[in-house]
Amino acid sequence: MKTRNWLILLGILVAIPVGWYLISPLFINETVNEDFPIVQLDNAMADMSEEEKNTFMAEATQAMETAMTEPDSMLEDPMPEEDMSTMEILFQGSFYDIAHHGMGTATVYELADGSRILRFEGFEVLNGPDLHVYLAPQDPVLDTVGVTLEGSLDLGKLKGNIGDQNYEIPAGLDLSQFGDQLFYVPIFHSP
Repeated sequence: MKTRNWLILLGILVAIPVGWYLISPLFINETVNEDFPIVQLDNAMADMSEEEKNTFMAEATQAMETAMTEPDSMLEDPMPEEDMSTMEILFQGSFYDIAHHGMGTATVYELADGSRILRFEGFEVLNGPDLHVYLAPQDPVLDTVGVTLEGSLDLGKLKGNIGDQNYEIPAGLDLSQFGDQLFYVPIFHSP
């Protein structure tokens, strides 16, 4: 009888943390709001000749010196919007539901430096344990519970189940072989 009670107690002690791991993401939200990535100045300067770099640095130094001598003042006009002409939208679409009630927009951008990102905007999805973002070769992705998606590419763990976020796409990857992106739970083989 004592052994049976110890086994029951041990089972309960194991079940509580496992249950918490599996169930808690359903009612705990993780909000992420990443800014749109900007190509860094050092990347832009890498393409400049030595003369262009010297001219740029001289102008920047002059502007800093001028700004330091002027009194502080409030701008009357708001800051201009980010120049989106240096990037290109390659693909864009909305989320549809298989199991995690996703909504928002997914866009693949090519940035001025040639890098590409998958960006989620206005994004919200039902949380779950260990969700990953995958590019999938199928479109639309069918219910694939228990099936490994052949030819898919893992872009990493989902950063949060709410908010704008960015995922880098590997350089040289042929995006024409992917028709969709999805959230996938590797331990359950479930989208």
